[in-house]
Amino acid sequence: MGRLVINATHGKDDAERATLAFIMGATAVNADQTCTIVLTIEGVRLATKGYAEEIQKEGFRAVGELVREFLDNGGQLWACGACCKPRGITEEHLREGAKIVGAANVVEVLLSSDNSITF
Repeated sequence: MGRLVINATHGKDDAERATLAFIMGATAVNADQTCTIVLTIEGVRLATKGYAEEIQKEGFRAVGELVREFLDNGGQLWACGACCKPRGITEEHLREGAKIVGAANVVEVLLSSDNSITF
């Protein structure tokens, strides 16, 4: 089994990039691969309750649906703590299955991954 790390840096500011991160993530976990999506910059908003449900790029599945599929099939959803802080995002704002992590966690998962990609 491989391990993929996806860095998602966008939310509503770029719906296509936000969508593609979760298409890749859902595809990975549906293929029984280990996948962690690390949310940084504006992407951390995707970890909050209800936010992803408001995003749909024409021609693609809704981001909220993709996030649920990703989490339901064993994907890990991590929000960068340094990026959450200036946006006022705390654990109480997070959707079920998401967690806030520090840089050490991200470095550790990146070093143990087979591949990574950024959107």
